[in-house]
Amino acid sequence: MSHFSQIKTQIRNLPSLKAALSDLGIDWKVGPCSVRGYRGQTQTAEVVVEQDNGYDVGFAWNGHEYELVADLQYWKQASSVDRFLSKITQRYAYHTIVNEGSQKGFQVAEQNTNQDGSIRLVLQRWSA
Repeated sequence: MSHFSQIKTQIRNLPSLKAALSDLGIDWKVGPCSVRGYRGQTQTAEVVVEQDNGYDVGFAWNGHEYELVADLQYWKQASSVDRFLSKITQRYAYHTIVNEGSQKGFQVAEQNTNQDGSIRLVLQRWSA
């Protein structure tokens, strides 16, 4: 029986996921590689975050989105699973918006981080 948990996300764009992890100072390896779990169990993921305790956190493609894959009993990140995913999702959304906007000719005109940690982005496009 597997100890791994799969937590659904709304993450579908791998480059934005990688950029989000890098923004947060999280070291990651590009896969496919093995996420290490309880008693030598492994699961394949496209992005893996190694932990000091020998157990990993990964993001595995399920055909629709990248799920967080980990043995939660051995979670060893600085924040809880929910907070970890919340931070990654915020940075992921930022990169997705900026990249999609850029492809449509928009540029970041203004960017502010609010006291509550939310980000206000203003994109603009000049037309002739």
